[in-house]
Amino acid sequence: MMFDATSAEVTASAKPVERPLSPWQRAYNMAAFRRGIILVLLAVLWQGYAVWANNPLMFPSFTDTAIAFKDGIATGGLLKKAWTSVQVLLTGYIIGVVLAGILAGLAASSRLGEDLLATLTAMFNPLPAIALLPLALLWFGLGTPSLLFVLVHAVLWPLALNTSAGFASVAETLRMAGRNYGLRGWRYVAFILIPAAFPAILTGLKIGWAFAWRTLIAAELVFGVASGSGGLGWFIFENKNRLETASVFAGLGTVILIGLAVEGLVFRTIEKHTVRKWGMQR
Repeated sequence: MMFDATSAEVTASAKPVERPLSPWQRAYNMAAFRRGIILVLLAVLWQGYAVWANNPLMFPSFTDTAIAFKDGIATGGLLKKAWTSVQVLLTGYIIGVVLAGILAGLAASSRLGEDLLATLTAMFNPLPAIALLPLALLWFGLGTPSLLFVLVHAVLWPLALNTSAGFASVAETLRMAGRNYGLRGWRYVAFILIPAAFPAILTGLKIGWAFAWRTLIAAELVFGVASGSGGLGWFIFENKNRLETASVFAGLGTVILIGLAVEGLVFRTIEKHTVRKWGMQR
């Protein structure tokens, strides 16, 4: 009996005690909260350095930039230019995604397509999109077509490479299962290769988006008129010429905020409902 009582006491004492998490622990477990803390710390460091440097022309404070950002939103100029850039970006991005999908599908379907993709990527992937600006101006003139040309180049090759690499890594078991079901050609690509290679494809989509976004801003800094009005790059360039450094920082901040929004809202939502739901990523 003594042994049984002692064993029961040991077992009871060994049971983990569940304690509710404090509000701080619950908040800290959220990625958005942790990233918000990082952003606040960066803003504090920015403000502290700007006050210490005391040179608003060269490095405006966070508060001055926030005021310039608020004024740009209030007048509508910053939002209009941001929307102009986003429209052009989405158009070029979609065209690049479609072309990359076609090339990767051809590479997965035939040896000739594989050789075509390998040759084209070896030729054009190392070529910076910004280096094509002179040709774009010469061929398409000043405006949206030139921007689209460099955007498609920025998106096409990294996405095609990632997609092709993802297709090549698909397990042979899945390939045989698809063939046993009679899948051939584009049906084989759509129902077997794309789902199995989606983590690599999603990585390519992210890389292509980042390349396209920074290429667009750089292109607009050079000849940034699109659809009759300038985009965010042109907004930054104009304010630089007027020595409105706080507005320049506000434009750069808008570029960053749009990038964060796309990453946090679009790509994370896709990850949540695809590769994480399928157990392909943690």
